[in-house]
Amino acid sequence: MKNKSLISILIIVIVILALLVDLPVLKDAKQNLFKRDLSAQLGLDLRGGMQVVLQAPEGYAIDQETLEIASSILENRANALGVSEVVFQVAGDNYIVGEFPGLENIDEVVSVIKQTGMLEFVDVGQDLIEPGTIIQTDYNGSGAAVPSTEADNTEAESDAASAPATASETPAEDKAESTANKVYHTVITGADLDSVVVTAPTTSLDGYAVSFKLKSDATKKFGEFTKANVGNMLAIVLDKKIVSTPVIRQAIETGEGSISGSGESAYTYDEANNLRITLHYGSLPVALEIAESRVVGPTLGQSSLNKSLIAGAIGFLIVSLFMLIYYRASGGIAVISIFIFGLITYAIYLVIPVTLTLPGIAGLLLSIGSALDANILQFERLKEELRKGRTLQQAIDLSWSRAWPSIRDSNLATIITSAILFWFGSTFGASIVKGFALTLALGVAVSLFTAYFVTRTLLNVTSGWFKNADKARWFGI
Repeated sequence: MKNKSLISILIIVIVILALLVDLPVLKDAKQNLFKRDLSAQLGLDLRGGMQVVLQAPEGYAIDQETLEIASSILENRANALGVSEVVFQVAGDNYIVGEFPGLENIDEVVSVIKQTGMLEFVDVGQDLIEPGTIIQTDYNGSGAAVPSTEADNTEAESDAASAPATASETPAEDKAESTANKVYHTVITGADLDSVVVTAPTTSLDGYAVSFKLKSDATKKFGEFTKANVGNMLAIVLDKKIVSTPVIRQAIETGEGSISGSGESAYTYDEANNLRITLHYGSLPVALEIAESRVVGPTLGQSSLNKSLIAGAIGFLIVSLFMLIYYRASGGIAVISIFIFGLITYAIYLVIPVTLTLPGIAGLLLSIGSALDANILQFERLKEELRKGRTLQQAIDLSWSRAWPSIRDSNLATIITSAILFWFGSTFGASIVKGFALTLALGVAVSLFTAYFVTRTLLNVTSGWFKNADKARWFGI
């Protein structure tokens, strides 16, 4: 603790940052920085939301490994959309259950997560095809259950052939008919993508862009194609449906490129992020159907939640009074330390973000107990050293060195236990354990930080305020 001033400044900076995150200030700046609203995320049992049950098509042979892969991809897709702490879990031999806390618009999310995702980059030449149009390509895929669109296209072609020509047909209708009859060439597929990210506008007039990097074996093929087709359209197609039709502006021979719009067609962040999700999480190993979707009401309701918060505040007040009465000056330091612990922990919950459920709140409360325990271990050692006649500074140094092994070992054991609980909490029916384990582990990690830095620093900074003759009065020995 030789650098007390430096550590004190670091603690002050961390507390200020935590307050800025916790308090409803600078909302626009935080929105721009984190690309979302920094507000508390409540789970299904506290806030309600949607529950969706997905299943594989009837008669389709599927194993547990395939379901686990599909569940993982679905969770990545949904959380990438900004739906915090969505949980997808395998249920039985044929179902995946998804929970969306506080979700209001289920249609947008479901439309993204249920796509099978055969992703193709298709050469459409000079044909400007509207997003949403179904086209035919020369790539059928392999090993994935992809919904067939050939029947739909054949039906459309027969309807167009049997319909009598009329003077009312417009050039746009003629163009739509001609593109429906074409079979376009697939240049590369989603399997050839190595990474996809959203990049910010370079100027105020530009929109967001989606930058991608190809795998090494696809780089040469894509480079040769783009070099020969500068000025033409390269359609991004998901399940034979046009997602976007960017123009090839230059040859892409390094395997790295970007997709962007211009003017009125410039991408907003949400549009670019949705495209990134389509590109990065585009391939599901099996087509999934929505078996059931329903609204889930909160178990407790707002009234019960408010009462729980009041009860927590009363409990914290009682504990604070005990610490002040029994440990006196060091008890006051413990209260400040626990308050800082709460600020930092809540800020981490908002930034990650962590969805708070009843089990999650239980994990938080248990971690507060760990934080108090670390202070109590040190303060008891401090009182022992003071009773032996040590000076206050000597007692502070010795109390920490002798209490630290117990603090470290007990908290590390709790973190390891939390990791085990989180791992086994992935099993369907045990998901509530994951929230408990996550909040407990985060809380214990922060409690180690506050015990090691905050409590020690405050004791060392304030040690000069008390005279050795007043040890009994100020520290309750």
